Amino acid sequence: MVDRLSAGLAVALAVVLGAATVSGQEVPRTPWDDPDLQGIWVGSTLTPLERPPEHRGRHFLTEREVAALEATAVAEDERLLERPRERAPAGGCVDYRADGSPGYYNNFWLEEGTAWDARRRTSLIVDPPDGRIPYTATARDGERAYGAGPWDSHLDLDTGERCFGDGLPQIWFGDNPYHQIFQTPSDVVILHEMYKQRRIIPIDGRPRTGITQWNGEPHGRWEGDTLVVESRHFPDRPHDRFRHTWRGPTARLRLVERFTRVDAVTMDYEATITDPARFTRPWTVAFALSADPAARGVPAGHLFEFACHEGNYAMWNVLRGARARDARR
Repeated sequence: MVDRLSAGLAVALAVVLGAATVSGQEVPRTPWDDPDLQGIWVGSTLTPLERPPEHRGRHFLTEREVAALEATAVAEDERLLERPRERAPAGGCVDYRADGSPGYYNNFWLEEGTAWDARRRTSLIVDPPDGRIPYTATARDGERAYGAGPWDSHLDLDTGERCFGDGLPQIWFGDNPYHQIFQTPSDVVILHEMYKQRRIIPIDGRPRTGITQWNGEPHGRWEGDTLVVESRHFPDRPHDRFRHTWRGPTARLRLVERFTRVDAVTMDYEATITDPARFTRPWTVAFALSADPAARGVPAGHLFEFACHEGNYAMWNVLRGARARDARR
């Protein structure tokens, strides 16, 4: 796993110095007196997005259950550091070499963390109460397992494989989980390590342009010490494949995110997704972001370059491999 520690010392020091001017758990503030959201943040957690069947009806785990899950994750992480292993594709093929697939990234590249949500929730989804995504009856039509064919054209690869990004909201964990936030009195900028996407969020009340954008048009406002970001004007992408079905946007999508700085190293994050074209009701995800990656079981440091488009041989090789397989049939 890439060691980000040395590069992260300066960031950690800046956070500590910024907090040193305030007492107790008071929220760090900018020179113009907005809550200071700046820094590098991770949301890596073992808590699943949706509540798994074995926890149906349970909103929280016990302290003992969380401790056992975290201990298992730490032990597995230490084992994999000694001997990284390749993973079978998420499509479910176990004997992936026999199938002709090169497999998935090995664990060297993944930073999934070793910590459960601090509130011990059984899912990151806090609404609906069952912790499940409220899909409409047809929202999953055409869904395929990630990494599964057919591969008849470039349109059969998902948007991430095509270097467009995986859509919003960027749930803040997994591979490339780091996000850096910058602030001015008029704008907040979020730089996502994944796909190196930049979200420039006006917070000075300027009117919306109404221009359709890949990740929607964001506008922010302060509600007390909480930054509320509302994104609209998403494109209709009914024929594009997304790594997760729920990420696929439509023109009716409305995303509302809330960022609340809690202390020197913690920020609460909440996202509510409303899209009548895909969901029967709005649904909300909530978890904490951390400026202390080690506490989440991931290395500290700066953001690394994500140069997906430069030499993206994957698309070419996937289609070429599929044509070679077709020729053998």
